Amino acid sequence: MTTTLITGATRGIGRETARQLVAAGHTVYVGARDEARGRAAAEELGARHVRLDVTDDASVAEALTRIEAEGGLDVLINNAGIAMWGLNGPDALTMFDTNCVGVVRVTEAALPLLLKSGNPVIVNISSALGSFTANHDLAKPASHVQAVVYGATKAAVSMLTVQYARAVPEVKINAVEPGYTATELGGVANPHGRPVEVSAATVVRMADLGEDGPTGTFLEDDAELGW
Repeated sequence: MTTTLITGATRGIGRETARQLVAAGHTVYVGARDEARGRAAAEELGARHVRLDVTDDASVAEALTRIEAEGGLDVLINNAGIAMWGLNGPDALTMFDTNCVGVVRVTEAALPLLLKSGNPVIVNISSALGSFTANHDLAKPASHVQAVVYGATKAAVSMLTVQYARAVPEVKINAVEPGYTATELGGVANPHGRPVEVSAATVVRMADLGEDGPTGTFLEDDAELGW
């Protein structure tokens, strides 16, 4: 049985990824800051709940300690992220703390458990908005979107993926651009994106890699996306 932790999994792509992985036979921990929402989501999905705030070191440590006590971890999906559109210091710090430093906090806490797994995997949710290639390709939607700080945070997530894949070769570590999706990222419902089921499928595929799977890649649907 594969055990998977998904951060920020009470809604959107994280929640749908949890649903699909439960259906695929994974034991899934729904990581959530809000205890009530996390428990409700886990119960509905047939998953387990763990309180986890990626901006709080103590919360992250407690979550991983519990997961270790309950059997260990095979897959980590760093999904938690926020979008704030204000161009000011406080909002920028908040976004970087959640989207980037949060990845470091959870990854560092999870690595001792993952290194005990026979097939350890990390999937980082990045974005084409943080891809230098996509931002300079006029055929890509990302080249027409202004997301100054959010894009910078996702570029950082992509570099964290490259560096961690190099630093920890025992773990398959990849980034995913999940696609323009109908979610509530940024606190505003977006009815124009594609169904969340479609976007979560690539995350699920990368979470379910075999032992010979790739590492250090950036995936968009079925193709690699330039960094």
